[in-house]
Amino acid sequence: MTRRIEILVFPDAQLLDATGPAQVFASANEFSRGAAKEPLYEIALVAEEVEVTCNSGITLRCRSLAESAVAIDTAIVAGGRGVNIACTRPALVEWVRNRAGHVRRMASVCSGAFLLAEAGLLDGRRAVTHWHRCDEFTGRYPQVRLERDPIFLRDGSIWTSAGVTAGIDLALAMVEEDHGRALALAVARELVVFLKRSGGQSQYSAPLKLQAADDRFSDLHAWISANLVQPLTLETLADKAGMSRRSFARHYRQRTGRTPAEAVEVIRLERAQGLLETGASVSSAARKCGFGSPETMRRVFLRRLGVGPKDWQERFRS
Repeated sequence: MTRRIEILVFPDAQLLDATGPAQVFASANEFSRGAAKEPLYEIALVAEEVEVTCNSGITLRCRSLAESAVAIDTAIVAGGRGVNIACTRPALVEWVRNRAGHVRRMASVCSGAFLLAEAGLLDGRRAVTHWHRCDEFTGRYPQVRLERDPIFLRDGSIWTSAGVTAGIDLALAMVEEDHGRALALAVARELVVFLKRSGGQSQYSAPLKLQAADDRFSDLHAWISANLVQPLTLETLADKAGMSRRSFARHYRQRTGRTPAEAVEVIRLERAQGLLETGASVSSAARKCGFGSPETMRRVFLRRLGVGPKDWQERFRS
């Protein structure tokens, strides 16, 4: 049976949010045709207008909302810079809300989660979005149980994914659910990506957030990430930055909004999250991330995340 998939886009959508998943399903079709079988998926882009220009400047030709298929299997909502305006478009919000009641799977890529939340589909559910927009999301939709780290999440029939390329991970998981691991792995190999990436988006977010705050300390942040097992004292960091301790502490906080100690702790914490999610023991994660002891790491988890390392690991595995 050919499964129909619609991907909703809008002006200033992130191009890869739409084309990444589309290519995963198209590659699955190529393998099916190679085995002299019918296509597994029918893929269509849908939008309010027939032509939509993405934030890359590339224009996509789409079906209008009125032309979208009556019966589809999966609906995916792209994200991108234009999602805030998209959330104010009644036709788009209504399409999302209506589609959710008639599909087997409803999904979002990146900040497409904003449209799902605007339509009320994520109330009380676990969800994820791009790490850079998590604070904005929780402020606008406090009723959603937003998780900041997973590459993608599934809560019942609703799937959400982290930023941009995470839509490929999400689509691969859908292919695996529909047609098994062997085909999903074949598609992943064809696209030269991992079938399942280790860790979560936190392995990218903590250093990137700090670097985005000020490029002056980007080399230092990279060095911290590569040397977490070392005793990263204020003196060590100031020396690495080529500054006095007092000057470094003052300038660092002014430019990043954190103290150096807070930054080190956040990077260590998020690295530990990734290790725990891929099966590392608590003691191993604590050692590799420079916490000194499992008890020290446990206190940091409780203070910053509200759960201990073991509970975090179990929640991720569930």
